[in-house]
Amino acid sequence: MKKFSFLCGILFLLSFATPTIQYNAQQIVDKAIENAGGAKFDNVMIRFSFRGKEYRSIRSNGRYQLERVVFSNDGMTHDILSNKGLSRTIESCKVKVVDSMVTKISDGVNSVHYFANLPYGLNAPAVHKELVGESKLKGSAYYKIKVTFDQEGGGTDYEDEFMYWIHKENFTIDYLAYKYAVDGGGIRFREAYNARVVNGIRFVDYNNYKASNLSTPLSELDSMFDKDQLKLLSKIELDDIYVYDNNDCC
Repeated sequence: MKKFSFLCGILFLLSFATPTIQYNAQQIVDKAIENAGGAKFDNVMIRFSFRGKEYRSIRSNGRYQLERVVFSNDGMTHDILSNKGLSRTIESCKVKVVDSMVTKISDGVNSVHYFANLPYGLNAPAVHKELVGESKLKGSAYYKIKVTFDQEGGGTDYEDEFMYWIHKENFTIDYLAYKYAVDGGGIRFREAYNARVVNGIRFVDYNNYKASNLSTPLSELDSMFDKDQLKLLSKIELDDIYVYDNNDCC
């Protein structure tokens, strides 16, 4: 009788326990995007500077325009990447971009905007997301999301592989890693810091680390980071950030 009463007591307590919510990769990414700005990304103009260059993005109902302005001895070079392709002006005069440079310029413009606006973009049609595990970094628990791309719509670097560490409670991307093939290939691991919200959109800077062994799986970089086995290469810092609703700036 005592054993029966004990079991009943255990079942009674368990009935009040809060069930653990199980999320899939898509739900985790959705929450991360919502936490970083959500639908605001779809109709907004964002300006910032990065390493002496000026950047601006305009998005409106599926249309986009990604810009980069560079000042040099040749004057002001203005690159615009949009749904229509790439265009370039130098000192406000339109110039023809030779075919061999179109991809390089486009990738250079797109990559800066891509990282600046993460996690926006992770729900693009060419993106594949997979929850590959969980881990702890600096005492916090994270989901580990692997991202790959289709060849069609995945850009010239569609074979690159990404990993995102998304906080299990805050749903922020606090760490990310990627493996790329261009220029001999490489592996990078980024630690986010200096998080701030500008007019409803979250931005971060990064400590940018390198893994020397190109065969290192991205999923192992978190433990290598904890053991100080990665080399700090640079800092990725965005300055002079402005965010405008399209109705306010157009």
